[in-house]
Amino acid sequence: MHDPKKLREETAEYRRRLARRGAAELLDAALAVDGRRLQTLRRVEDLRAERNRATEEIAKKRKAGEDAQADIERMRTMGEDLKASEAALAALEEEVQGLWLQIPNYPADDMPDGEEPREERVHFTAPVFDFEPRPHWEIGTALGILDFDRATRMSGSRFALQRGMGARLERALINFMLDVHTGRGYEEVLPPFLVQEPALYGTGQLPKFREDMFQTQTGHFLISTAEIPVTNMHREEILDAKDLPIRYCAYSACFRSEAGSAGRDTRGLIRLHQFNKVELVHFTRPEESMQALEQIVRDAEEILQRLHLHYRVVTLPTGDYGFSAHKTYDIEVWLPSANMFREISSATNFLDFQARRANIRYRDEDGRVRFVHTLNASGLAVGRTMAAILEQYQQADGSVRIPDALQPYMGTDRIRRAEGAAQ
Repeated sequence: MHDPKKLREETAEYRRRLARRGAAELLDAALAVDGRRLQTLRRVEDLRAERNRATEEIAKKRKAGEDAQADIERMRTMGEDLKASEAALAALEEEVQGLWLQIPNYPADDMPDGEEPREERVHFTAPVFDFEPRPHWEIGTALGILDFDRATRMSGSRFALQRGMGARLERALINFMLDVHTGRGYEEVLPPFLVQEPALYGTGQLPKFREDMFQTQTGHFLISTAEIPVTNMHREEILDAKDLPIRYCAYSACFRSEAGSAGRDTRGLIRLHQFNKVELVHFTRPEESMQALEQIVRDAEEILQRLHLHYRVVTLPTGDYGFSAHKTYDIEVWLPSANMFREISSATNFLDFQARRANIRYRDEDGRVRFVHTLNASGLAVGRTMAAILEQYQQADGSVRIPDALQPYMGTDRIRRAEGAAQ
């Protein structure tokens, strides 16, 4: 959420910024309603002041033994007008608050316009095979470590079941990622996987993306990312400047309805309703947040570098990035079977956009209370990391070699089809 005062005072600048992502009309609509709200507020304040003067006048006349009936009738009419104006003001305040919440964050000046990302760097080279590389779902099924048929029978489409060495690989990746990040100074947290509406308004999933969330009969929502509960850890708090930056890492299951994705990535581990992810979240001073963005993306990259997976980093364009984001880097890992890079992490600086919505502030050395800046990145999406390992480390005999860094967690250097494994 933006500072409404700045939107009013710096309208032209915000309109220019928001126009880059096609949101200038949302600003104009909100300001139009806000203008009516301010007019109605002035009307209410004038009526309240007039009512107070009338009350004093009636008291004076009564004390002097004068007839105050006309004043009483006038105040009664004024009271009805005030009541109607206060109701109109309340409706306009609710409307404009809803409109403020619909305005997205503005893009950083160095983001590319349009729909095409800008490639920043590429690491390692794509693996070369002397056989036709297979997609990860075929590899995993043949090895008996992925079972999509039984998952579909239990839960429907877009679910996966890991078995044996597949389940061990998933667990190994989670532990490996958490160990790397806590070794770099992140504090590990294990958050709730269910949250209430205010948490989703705080991080920007609501009101815009309600259809993407799974909701329970109790009114709770299943989280789509650990960003939601971890960012809301400090909701309605005033932090101490000496404690900043604060850096958390968190494992969670994630749940997404994938509304509007019919026909996309229907096979494999890329686009599921339920998946595991390790998330990184930063709370920083405003003047340090852009530097923190560069750091958080490199922290996420370190996982891929230790696993020696071919990947690249891109800056997202204004036509294809998140509602709450100011600037986003995507990390994309190579999938040989598709001959393309696929996103495995988004690293984002939100400025104070989320902090305003969740009222997360800090007190600086001069005693001033200011909003923090928030950042997050996937560190990483576990299922997509598994898919990349299966595809980039597949062998001609159908086995999969385990990356060196992961072998201590797996207790083996290779996944093979176990003799007698259940079909």
